[in-house]
Amino acid sequence: MPEAAHSRRFRVSTLFVIGALMLVTACAQQPAGGIQDPHEEQNRRVHAANRDIDRVLLRPTANAYGGGLPQPVRQGVGNFASNLGLPSKVVNNLLQLDIEGAFQNTFRFAFNSTIGLAGVLDPATEAGLTKVDTDFGETLYVWGVPEGNYVELPVLGPSTERHMVGRVVDLFTNPLSYAIDAPESYVVVGANTLSRVGDRYDYSATVDSVLYESEDSYAQARSLYLQNRRFKLGAEVTEAEADEIDALFEDLYGE
Repeated sequence: MPEAAHSRRFRVSTLFVIGALMLVTACAQQPAGGIQDPHEEQNRRVHAANRDIDRVLLRPTANAYGGGLPQPVRQGVGNFASNLGLPSKVVNNLLQLDIEGAFQNTFRFAFNSTIGLAGVLDPATEAGLTKVDTDFGETLYVWGVPEGNYVELPVLGPSTERHMVGRVVDLFTNPLSYAIDAPESYVVVGANTLSRVGDRYDYSATVDSVLYESEDSYAQARSLYLQNRRFKLGAEVTEAEADEIDALFEDLYGE
């Protein structure tokens, strides 16, 4: 891609990030904790549509993919997609002033991209270079942006206003997206898609239990998402919320 086109894409991405930050700051003024879901009626409609998409398309595709390919092959695809996402995580590490995490993800990317055959293999984990997982939603959390309301996104599923903006911004924060041109860039998209399909197969028991076996799949998916997301971010969880998540896991797994 010509240098001018790269520069134009960068300027557009920068403007989008600034606009997204203004949007999330304006719409996310609710206090942290509890469940902020003023648009539950609309969210439930989206949830019902997502469940239909899963039943008709995603679950059958995942079963065919998982049942048709050996686990090592699926693992290689997942490793490849995960490796391609590391530069974006380095950007977020730096934005969070997590220098140690940035160095670890950078060395992991270099190690797996070379010795690991473009990331298909994962020798970095065996060498102690584990992934420091993060995203722009976590960057916003570190910056003090409130969580905002709960949102059910089409296809993507449970989210919050803060995480929703983070997901969109993450589309523009990976330096590889500016370095890889078509048609090679389609390989990146394909690998990420297959990785998500593989995740649906690997976690089919949990997903099916929430979507098709619970009395209120929307409420259960919402609670599981919020508790797990807050735990990942290190946000404070109240005793009542901890009891709620324990009860949900007991319903799911009988433990």
